[in-house]
Amino acid sequence: MEMIKITLPDGSVREYPKGVSIYDITKDISEGLARVALGAVVNGKTRGMQEEVKEDSDFRVVKFEDKEGKEIFWHTSAHIMALAVQNLFPGVKFAIGPAIDNGFYYDFDTEHRFSPEDLEKIEKEMKKIAKENHVLERFVMPRNEALDYFKERGEVYKVDLIENFPEDEEISFYKLGDFTDLCAGPHLYDTKKVKAIKLLSIAGAYWRGDENNKMLQRIYGTTYEKKKDLEEYLNRLEEAKKRDHRKLGRELDLFTLQEEGPGFPFFHPKGMIIRNILENFWREEHVKRGYDEIKTPIILNESLWHQSGHWDHYKENMYFTKIDGEDYAIKPMNCPGSILIYKSKMYSYRDLPLRWGELGLVHRHELSGALHGLMRVRSFTQDDAHLYILPSQIKKELMDIIDLADYMYSIFGFKYHIELSTRPEDSMGTEEQWEIATNGLREALEEKGIEYIINEGDGAFYGPKIDFQLEDAIGRTWQCGTIQLDFQMPERFDITYVDKDNEKKRPVMIHRTIFGSMERFMGILIEHYAGKFPVWLAPVQVSILPISDKFNDYAHELKDKLKDKGIRVELDGRAEKIGYKIREAQLQRIPYMLIVGEKEVADNLVSVRKRDHGDLGQIKIEEFISTIMEEIENKAK
Repeated sequence: MEMIKITLPDGSVREYPKGVSIYDITKDISEGLARVALGAVVNGKTRGMQEEVKEDSDFRVVKFEDKEGKEIFWHTSAHIMALAVQNLFPGVKFAIGPAIDNGFYYDFDTEHRFSPEDLEKIEKEMKKIAKENHVLERFVMPRNEALDYFKERGEVYKVDLIENFPEDEEISFYKLGDFTDLCAGPHLYDTKKVKAIKLLSIAGAYWRGDENNKMLQRIYGTTYEKKKDLEEYLNRLEEAKKRDHRKLGRELDLFTLQEEGPGFPFFHPKGMIIRNILENFWREEHVKRGYDEIKTPIILNESLWHQSGHWDHYKENMYFTKIDGEDYAIKPMNCPGSILIYKSKMYSYRDLPLRWGELGLVHRHELSGALHGLMRVRSFTQDDAHLYILPSQIKKELMDIIDLADYMYSIFGFKYHIELSTRPEDSMGTEEQWEIATNGLREALEEKGIEYIINEGDGAFYGPKIDFQLEDAIGRTWQCGTIQLDFQMPERFDITYVDKDNEKKRPVMIHRTIFGSMERFMGILIEHYAGKFPVWLAPVQVSILPISDKFNDYAHELKDKLKDKGIRVELDGRAEKIGYKIREAQLQRIPYMLIVGEKEVADNLVSVRKRDHGDLGQIKIEEFISTIMEEIENKAK
């Protein structure tokens, strides 16, 4: 009998017969582990418990708390939902049903219009199916048989998928009860672990995301092993709704999105205050670290984008125009413009590293269905920087960028984790260049003692990257900063420096952002703080509230004193009751309210109310100014 070697995460090696199932390996490791395992990562690929291992492999068991475990669990849940829909709505046609970040969806083609009441019925049917403890069966078919199988059943979307597969693609199926789906897996061994089920919403979705195709109905859902975990998730969803930056953006008068410019945000005066503070903070920290600032044009000749490689790898996301009969493109990225500045003179090794920051406006075409407030837009300002460095400077510069990102995120109270993304299929350059670049990023992280997650194949087309995944106040993660090491652009644009031996050499290029984009970072901050910005960021820092209009003169004096110190202040002099004014200021999430009445005027005092802390009592105006100025100076959270 032919044997294979299985290497476990602790480095130990076990031998099994070739073709052993993942379940049997897991049970051999520990029966307790087999009871909670959902699958395994085998040689970097996620596999289900029923699948076989036929070669020497690295082997890591995954449970629900693992990212890969959730993917298996939610992918299976999509199939359970599809079977429930098939049982309840005969004649439905099936499109695709993947796992997503917090659950799953399935796209259906049916004349019946799904309603919230239907979701309740489907949910009930799913619970029944899960309890029946169906085993998921995997099998394969030759391409022609698979096409015939789905053509006979009128499953036009499955036929379309198979017809677009590569000729040598293995056509695999999973059978769950009476539902058989075209699917690569992986899946749970059976359905009994799916205990807590909630269908969340119905949406429209074009087949293949193309608005020229038929609109399908998409049902979103999520499932958990335990009811309490589902309840916690649903509570987080409710909290997220309250924090929705689109809703708060309107209520706090920060920004709007208009029909006349879909995907192009309009920033209002209060929104611009926050944006300008963020940009000024960005500039100050970069100047301290030896960065210079540049500005490059928004529109550049099309030939530049052929040279950079964006034409071959990114043109479907670009906008174009003609000038004087020639073809131009609106820039989707800032790097080629920075390179043209570099090429405008000759540099020596003594000049490097060059660190050039740019708050550069870029435009990228996103499908209308993908647009989402400030999080996914068609025009945005990247807080870019491009560094031109000697090969010997790679590690130090990368470590300095990590330190800068760490400091800037700490100011906002963000925790984060780091992901290292490797070479994608659609990429430029040699294996050797990619290996050098990837090892450079890995060594910098390891020297800093930072744990990181590997994202296989998720790098930029010109180089590997480090991504910073920020965790907000309610535990959601957001990809913001990125560091990309690039050997390709310097080669494509033939940029050089004169080395100490008087020979021309090629610099290494680092692309990096900290915020990612000003728009998206603002959206994240709105949701992170639930609109309750710390004093240094708040568009209005103080609201003065006279108890009646006879105290307005004193209130105006206070306003002038605060404005003279650079404090952003408003005065609510309306003839309204003080309780109403306080509620209005609270709705606007203003950090401080100064209440002014007879005693305050007589004794030159203010009564201070602090957001989320209530009444702090009466103090001298000078004492209040000193306190708030210290908070602003220290960027207090």
